[in-house]
Amino acid sequence: MKAIIPVAGAGTKLRPHTYTQPKALIPLAGKTILSIIVDQLTEAGINEFIFIVGYLGEKIQDYVKEKYPGLQTHFVYQSERHGIGHAIQLTRNIVADDEMFIVLGDTICEYDVKQVLDMPGSVLGVKRVDDPRNFGVVEMGEDGFINRVVEKPQIPKSNMALVGVYRIKETALLFNCLENNIRNQVMSRGEFSITDALECMIQQGARFQAFKVQNWFDCGRKETLLESNATLLKKFGGVIAPEHNLENTIIIPPVSIAKGCSINNSIIGPNVTIGEKTTINYSIIKDSIIGSFADLYDIVLTTSLIGSDTEVKGESRSLNIGDNTEIDLGES
Repeated sequence: MKAIIPVAGAGTKLRPHTYTQPKALIPLAGKTILSIIVDQLTEAGINEFIFIVGYLGEKIQDYVKEKYPGLQTHFVYQSERHGIGHAIQLTRNIVADDEMFIVLGDTICEYDVKQVLDMPGSVLGVKRVDDPRNFGVVEMGEDGFINRVVEKPQIPKSNMALVGVYRIKETALLFNCLENNIRNQVMSRGEFSITDALECMIQQGARFQAFKVQNWFDCGRKETLLESNATLLKKFGGVIAPEHNLENTIIIPPVSIAKGCSINNSIIGPNVTIGEKTTINYSIIKDSIIGSFADLYDIVLTTSLIGSDTEVKGESRSLNIGDNTEIDLGES
């Protein structure tokens, strides 16, 4: 079993943060998006990973090697982004005939990984959504097996969406379908999608069961990222690292504060994640994510996303600030 995590996307909906940091490394509830995914899989016993990297891929590689030195890892570079299907095809030589457990690099779901691994055949993660037109859509039969998958249909025949979690046993068939789609330019909205390859497999006799995830957290935009941060903090509780300096500060849970932070004369929380070695003075912060090595002074922040190596001084605002930024909202 090899886990495949595509993390080559540019994360354009989270600009300006993703100009300097991969979306998968944005802090979320005391971890990163990527570490939440990897931890889920390693806890279920998977220890060999293929990361498909591209934009800022060296940061992904450095992070994985530092945080997970015991894992067997491979890094595949996707020089041109032609979709998830194209990305998966690049792993063919490494995967060989092994089974695959594919999790998209911005997909955080609650589900029992071990239970999925114990299912007898290939399975696809699904969740009921209000508007399935922006997702791969699953059409299921009464026997519980999937009859058809369609990428982003304008007139969906189902409201069950693919969440980006796939366990594939028929590895060779998937790669053959991907290769066929790429050779024949079978594309959806200008990209080679994995959904089209799965449909090719179904047409050639492959049988997929669906498993329903309990929750599906959207990390694609600032607003939904902050909502996901709050939900995960409430569910798992915040963690305050012991290596910190808190003076004359009120903490309103749930809050996650990484090691090396210095926070003085402030009110933090609820629903706040703070990265490593950040300094906060005379500030009030709630419903926000603050990166590492940030310096905040005399500021009131709510529903804000602040990048690493930033400096912010001033008054009450809702901000979306990328890395390596300095802002002074006070009087000159």
